[in-house]
Amino acid sequence: MTAPPSRAGVAEQTTAWLMVAPATLGFALFYALPALRALRISFTDWNLLRPAHDVGWANYSQLLADGRFWFGMKLALEYALINIPIQTALGLFLALAMDRLTKSIFVRATVLLPYLLSNVLVALIWLWMLDPVLGQVNHLIAALGLARQPFFSGSDQALATVAAVNIWRHMGLVSMLFLAGLQNIPRSLYEAAALEGAGEWQTFRRVTLPLLRPVLVFVLVTSVTGSLQIFDTVAVTTQGGPAGSTAVIVQYIVQNAFGYLKMGYASAMSLALCAVMVLYTVIQMRLMRSGESDLG
Repeated sequence: MTAPPSRAGVAEQTTAWLMVAPATLGFALFYALPALRALRISFTDWNLLRPAHDVGWANYSQLLADGRFWFGMKLALEYALINIPIQTALGLFLALAMDRLTKSIFVRATVLLPYLLSNVLVALIWLWMLDPVLGQVNHLIAALGLARQPFFSGSDQALATVAAVNIWRHMGLVSMLFLAGLQNIPRSLYEAAALEGAGEWQTFRRVTLPLLRPVLVFVLVTSVTGSLQIFDTVAVTTQGGPAGSTAVIVQYIVQNAFGYLKMGYASAMSLALCAVMVLYTVIQMRLMRSGESDLG
């Protein structure tokens, strides 16, 4: 027979449940229930002004034939392809530099500071700094004898500029995640690699990078899903322009929901985007074996 749990064990379990209860309640109220509500709304035609009525799969059929939906998905993918490699590489570089060169809390706080600022505030600051006429960046470019750049105002530069702003804001957080992973790697492994005659690049490729795989998976999954949901920087700086060059999918969803009052269609698009992110997450975690560790 299984022994009954001790009083200390019951107390530990109770404490554990009390600790996770706020997060569980928050997840249920602000994520799970709204998601279920959105699923129900996606099968209706509802403009907030009259009762919703069921339309079956009509919203999903419309989505498949909607060129603007697929264009928004394409732009979100292009944004991710610009944002993720640079953000990940810079974050890893900063983490390696901090791990090797300094243990200063001030340096780490400075690196993380942009992420602690509001995304709307960051977008407003860079909108002013990159203004074609009044922006400090263009004043510097002109002082160097170069042509002023439109940045957010140029259809060929706007999406890359939005990506650059978000890279600047998020690379500090990415570096902190990588730094935490680096500090969990036993130093004895580096000493053994040095004794074997491995150089810096070989040590990084054969020791550091494999042991950072769980952190790398987390960074890639959260970064890609976040990139596909990019909205606030676009809303503040370009509103989807110029000429639709930054009309990413979430901007189109919000436009349908609160501009055209097509709540059912917006909900259907939101769930389609959610399905894409879930599929990517599952594939990424399977390919990179996220549940395994190379630490013996």
